[in-house]
Amino acid sequence: MKTVFLFLMLLLTFSSCKKSESAAEENISAMKLPPKEDMAASVAYEVVNKNAPQKSEDKTIEQKIIKTGNLRFETRDLETTYNQIQTAVKNYNGTIQNDTEGKDYQSIFKNITVRIPSKNFDLFVKEISKGVAYFDNKEISSQDVTEEYIDIDARLKAKKILEARYLELLKKANKVSEMLEIETQLSAIREEIEAKEGQLRYMQNRVSMSTVTIEFYKNVAEESGVTVSYGAKIWNAIKSGFFGISSFLLGLLEIWPFIIILSFIIYFIRKRFKKKTT
Repeated sequence: MKTVFLFLMLLLTFSSCKKSESAAEENISAMKLPPKEDMAASVAYEVVNKNAPQKSEDKTIEQKIIKTGNLRFETRDLETTYNQIQTAVKNYNGTIQNDTEGKDYQSIFKNITVRIPSKNFDLFVKEISKGVAYFDNKEISSQDVTEEYIDIDARLKAKKILEARYLELLKKANKVSEMLEIETQLSAIREEIEAKEGQLRYMQNRVSMSTVTIEFYKNVAEESGVTVSYGAKIWNAIKSGFFGISSFLLGLLEIWPFIIILSFIIYFIRKRFKKKTT
């Protein structure tokens, strides 16, 4: 009896060892290729943990401020004011991005868009404001995008870590189906990385270079004095009427084929109508 009992005990111990070994093998095989969601979660957790000790250093992070200006004012001499702005642009290492001019019923105007280094923004605005009695419009705005910049930068770092993980899996992959799946994931991750890098470059450009829009004008009435005589008004009205007639005649010349066709149609209609009445 003792021999049989010992034999049964050995058999049960051996079977339990086999079960534990097979369970361990299943767990190891399951850990080789983690799902994409689990991998992304682990990467995000790692990035958060890496950034956590640096929270005390966030106070020293350089602020990202986007500065913009919009100025509109009247001037007595358009050319002098324009030269003054050009000189200020050169002195403060800026560039003229857009330069337009025009004339309406009451004034002649110029509109200039300037990109200026943000460190020189205040000095530039002060320089071009010299000699201006008052502004019709003066808007200076500063937008703090530090938090948004840090957020995009953190997301970019997480995507790069995720890309490195998938590259490691690609080296270990043996099946073609696994390789294709990993390549698909890598392609999507790389597109997201490029998009985040583009956002950061655009934001950094707007932070480093401020935009100032300047519109200045001169009233046309000042050329002939404070008031305009009644005779000058009559002469201007006659000229306007002459130009109106000229424009009307030019318009008729542009549509002369349609006028001829319409004349023929009216002629035949009237001729038919006369035949019916007779």
